[in-house]
Amino acid sequence: MRRPGLLSTRWLGVGLASVLAVITLGLALTGRLGLYINPESAWFAVTMAVLTLAGTALSFTLPLGAEADHGHEHGHDRPHPHADQVLVSAAAAPSPTAAASALPERPARDRVRAARPAHPAALAASAVGAVTASGVVLLALVLPPAALSAELAMARDVGAPPLFAGADAVTLAATGDTSSFGIGEWATVFATATDPDAFAGDAVTLTGFVTPGDHGGFDLTRLVITHCVIDAQPASVHVAGSDPAPDTGQWVTITGTIGSTTDGRLEIDATAIEPITEPGDPYEY
Repeated sequence: MRRPGLLSTRWLGVGLASVLAVITLGLALTGRLGLYINPESAWFAVTMAVLTLAGTALSFTLPLGAEADHGHEHGHDRPHPHADQVLVSAAAAPSPTAAASALPERPARDRVRAARPAHPAALAASAVGAVTASGVVLLALVLPPAALSAELAMARDVGAPPLFAGADAVTLAATGDTSSFGIGEWATVFATATDPDAFAGDAVTLTGFVTPGDHGGFDLTRLVITHCVIDAQPASVHVAGSDPAPDTGQWVTITGTIGSTTDGRLEIDATAIEPITEPGDPYEY
């Protein structure tokens, strides 16, 4: 394999891995790793990034092309025979036809692989994949870190009850122990409460971004992450009494109380709506 091919193989292996490791460490040092993973998992990501960089450094001790050597024996370490041994062996050697028949037959699969070059379509697909992977990783290196958008949250909202928050969220809310509740916990209560009047009058102060609502007013939304942004789910609670509603995507802090509509829906009766900039930690966990 020529040198450019060997370099590209190493780049697609330890090269991309080391760039991702540098990105991870940079995000951790600047306090922005929480934009992509749950902070409780940050230690694992940082540890793996350090190990990856250590492995990358060790890889430079290997010559180019070493990763293509699968341990085949090529006979380079065998001792060279003396001249008299060569003459004796040549005299005693069978005819070429007999020797060929005595050799073990090469597996058909290996013969086909040796005779058939790579298909152009396979080479093109490999090249496209390599360029795409390199482009994504390099863009992640140069682009500033950013939270998932309100548009993505609305796209992921399927209208089903939230799957996060503990099973005791409704029980805690019924006892009034809601001081630590975020939008995720209240979304669970709003979706599953069987006695809405039990929560009427509870004071709340919540921060999230604005998304359109179905019954006037607007929804206050936040993305809830279990492990990383791939599993992020939107949680929303309805806010009544705002006309006009803030712009979609605007971050706000809501102060108000829990109310109950005539048809048994829970909502927030807002007494204050304060526009804010996006917080440093935009997710709930």
